[in-house]
Amino acid sequence: MSLGEHLVEFRRRLFLSAAVIAVAAVGGFLVADAVWAALSTPLNAVAATSHRLAQINYTSISEAFDTKIAIAMTVGLVATSPFWLWQIWAFITPALVRREKAYVLGFLGTAIPLFFAGCFAGWWVFPHVVELMTGFAPDGTTTLLTARYYLDFSIKFILAIGIGFVLPVFIVLLNFTRVLSARSILKGWRWAIVLITTFTALATPAADVISMFLLAIPMVALYFLAAGVAAIHDRRLARREAAALGALS
Repeated sequence: MSLGEHLVEFRRRLFLSAAVIAVAAVGGFLVADAVWAALSTPLNAVAATSHRLAQINYTSISEAFDTKIAIAMTVGLVATSPFWLWQIWAFITPALVRREKAYVLGFLGTAIPLFFAGCFAGWWVFPHVVELMTGFAPDGTTTLLTARYYLDFSIKFILAIGIGFVLPVFIVLLNFTRVLSARSILKGWRWAIVLITTFTALATPAADVISMFLLAIPMVALYFLAAGVAAIHDRRLARREAAALGALS
């Protein structure tokens, strides 16, 4: 294909992805109130179970509408992620060799389920985070949050944990590209556990140790699973190189 044909193909896939996202965003607009109610429940629970007033406020005429649009677009992007990721895959596939296709396909097939699992874990611990953060306010005070700030905080937090679950896949990818060896991955297991437990301790209340460990255990398991996959790959690579050297000699 010529450069012009590549650009036409890119435009076609871009418009197709945008159309699917727009349709999904319409559905997201219909369920935006339910999503917003679910996200607001932890803050409302703080106000109901403590001596502190916590409220979500709209500071401009259009903020309520803007918040609903932001929720709709987020729902549309997340719900259609398998489709537009597949469009990216289909566009770059012709430029890849067979081994590269296997790597990318394996990466997408593993990263997408792990990302959704991480988002679910983030959704599960999010109420604890709201309780912990607002708990620093003294009794008798009022926590006033703008709707857009609260929405941005909740989305970024949930997506951050989703990305955290995908990081072991990047470790494996770095191993397959010979940037990291399995030995170096295993050598840093202590630091990995410290970082994971620190992250989960910050994401959950200090009194809720069970939630911290329930979130940390799968992340640690994914790290060691990535190290195991890297070790298998290193052994296969070493045998292949030894066989190649034997054939040359």
